[in-house]
Amino acid sequence: QVQLAESGGGLVQPGGSLRLSCAASGFTFSGYTMRWYRQAPGKERELVASITTFSGGTTYADSVKGRFFISRDNAKNTVYLQMNSLKPEDTAVYYCNVVLLRGYWGQGTQVTVSS
Repeated sequence: QVQLAESGGGLVQPGGSLRLSCAASGFTFSGYTMRWYRQAPGKERELVASITTFSGGTTYADSVKGRFFISRDNAKNTVYLQMNSLKPEDTAVYYCNVVLLRGYWGQGTQVTVSS
């Protein structure tokens, strides 16, 4: 079955960096667009970044452009989110997502940006 497992979250000071990973299994990873979402307390889940299949085309939310970078390693069935210049407003649970016949989500990883 489809499984997505996020890791790499934690507590970081403003201006710091983190790299999130999402290990995928149960489907042909290289054939699907992968997405990162986040959900802050009291807010709706929002799309942060996406990366297409072989061409690796990327899109970003305006709030993270120039600071976050999504990448994928099809040999490792893993998608990454490099987060730089983190701000307190980036605090959220970050989720990995793939849409096959329906959407699948990982369990999420908490990112807290605070001094």
